[in-house]
Amino acid sequence: MSTKLTLTIDKSVIEEAKLYAKSQGRSLSNLIEEYLKSVSSNTEKKEELELSPITKSLFGAVKLEDSKFDYKQILEDEILKKHL
Repeated sequence: MSTKLTLTIDKSVIEEAKLYAKSQGRSLSNLIEEYLKSVSSNTEKKEELELSPITKSLFGAVKLEDSKFDYKQILEDEILKKHL
């Protein structure tokens, strides 16, 4: 059941939030509801948030052959190669 909520927020913040919501194809109410769900849910009752289209498109893009992949070591090696 939906309930009306009145908030006092700076006008410029509301305007920016509305533009963002529109660019995402969502309503401001929906964005606020999802945010409140994400900050109020506990670890036992965590609802899965919907991934953005960009995130979904990247899912599975990298395949690691070695299960003992150490990204920190690879990053360090690449930085050393670049700067030395």
